[in-house]
Amino acid sequence: MPASASRMDLFADPVLADPYPAYARLRELGAVVRLDAHAVWALPRHADVAAVLRDPGTYSSERALALTDEVNDLVLTGSVVASDGAVHARLRRVLSRQLAPRALKSLTTGMHAHAHVLVAALPRGEVFDGVADLAAPFVADTVMRLTGLPEQDRAHVLDLAEAVFDVFGPDNARTRAAMPRAERMFAYLDQVATRERIAPYSWLGAVHAAADRGEIDEEQAVQLMLSYTVAGMDTTILAITTALHLLACHPEQWDLVRAGAVASDAVLAEALRLEAPVQFFGRRTTRDVHIGDTLVPAGDRVLLLYGSAGRDHAKWGPTADDFDITRPDCRDHLALGLGAHHCAGNHLAAMEFDAILTALTARFRTLAPSPAHPSIRRLHNILRGPRALPLIAA
Repeated sequence: MPASASRMDLFADPVLADPYPAYARLRELGAVVRLDAHAVWALPRHADVAAVLRDPGTYSSERALALTDEVNDLVLTGSVVASDGAVHARLRRVLSRQLAPRALKSLTTGMHAHAHVLVAALPRGEVFDGVADLAAPFVADTVMRLTGLPEQDRAHVLDLAEAVFDVFGPDNARTRAAMPRAERMFAYLDQVATRERIAPYSWLGAVHAAADRGEIDEEQAVQLMLSYTVAGMDTTILAITTALHLLACHPEQWDLVRAGAVASDAVLAEALRLEAPVQFFGRRTTRDVHIGDTLVPAGDRVLLLYGSAGRDHAKWGPTADDFDITRPDCRDHLALGLGAHHCAGNHLAAMEFDAILTALTARFRTLAPSPAHPSIRRLHNILRGPRALPLIAA
């Protein structure tokens, strides 16, 4: 059977603004669809994306995550997300020590206190920005403190981290504009996160210690630091603000949360399913492989469309496009990956969201979008979520 193909550009501004009609068309076309505009195979269905994530031997992360060879070679080579096998296991082992639930448990009280302070400062009955006034400072302050980076660099690190994700896209204007800032992120960590300037008990200090013990190579240190700083910032901010936006738009579900009827991790899982903060990652086939009825040759790049998989009616039924925090299988989403490359920071993100949601529901009876100030969505090659989120709580 001939392969399905489409001339659709997933990175055109109108599609980035609302990708879900495009994803629905791709799911109708087949298990895998050739995107002619980018010379890549797109996987839009939940079952196929999950199967690929479970088989890193056939679908490699090396030189594959981004859509250009330049970014895969210059930005991602040697990183934990773009490695497989023994190399990945070694890097992941060092990374996960700081992110394991038992290592994070002692942070709970401090997180809730921090969230309480930020929420207490929000105006009752007046507009506040769920991004700038709440999620961004909370997440960024947490990451800056744990990594040992200077607090005054918070805005700079947030800007550079966003650029690192933007270069995952195709060779378009957005990717080219982000490249110089992405390169500055490497330079920043190389200059600031040194043994002399970073506290040895911080997360980045632990990376240096791992290099000193020979657990990782010295040249892998900065790449591992990126996993704490880049991966730990934007994706969590977007997950939190997306969940708050959805709760604000569905007051009956906000009431369920306030009543303690639904746990915060279920709320976050449903928000991640519906609006994946990272819309895709790439893989590269290591052998000829059939996906559905289509033969994908060895060495080809496949695009795992997490944003589409979360809306797949074959998995989630006729309510796939609805926000429902009581959905029993919402935790089956793939927004955080699966298998060996499952997001190492998922426990931290869940703790951060729980702290914010607990503080908000304790202080406010209602949460609603501002009728006079619509939310502003960022247009980004790979990330999805609000840049500004005007809310009113009372």
